[in-house]
Amino acid sequence: WSLDNFEIGRPLGKGKFGNVYLAREIKSKFIIALKVLFKSQLQKCHMEHQLRREIEIQSHLRHPNVLRMYGYFYDETRIYLILEFAANGEMYKFLKRQPHGRFSEPQTANYMAQLADALMYCHAQKVIHRDIKPENLLLGIHGEIKIADFGWSVHAPSSR
Repeated sequence: WSLDNFEIGRPLGKGKFGNVYLAREIKSKFIIALKVLFKSQLQKCHMEHQLRREIEIQSHLRHPNVLRMYGYFYDETRIYLILEFAANGEMYKFLKRQPHGRFSEPQTANYMAQLADALMYCHAQKVIHRDIKPENLLLGIHGEIKIADFGWSVHAPSSR
């Protein structure tokens, strides 16, 4: 992959190490989220190892409630993560827009069931996320949960 394979659209979010953009793969017209990370920022904060682990872990997970990582590529200054586009954005922002800043009980039960299912899958794959919070839960086109940001996750093959 290279940047030439994509048309870059609007920014979807900003992070400490870079930004996420809506993008489209030119040949297939497939819509993705492109996370652009700056190598200099990652190196300054000694986060290269963490990013390697995030890529290694997330690229192997396949579950409807886990954000897909389709691949990655890099150039001189940046690393690009090709991610599933979660059309309804962060659960955190959606939560803040709710009446009284909270979800209804049925809505909460639905989200919790999806989250439990996704976490059971991750744990069966010996993956521990370690940073579950509304900011790291995205919402797909049908309002389904997508666990994102595996930056703090670990692969724990031992059965401690």
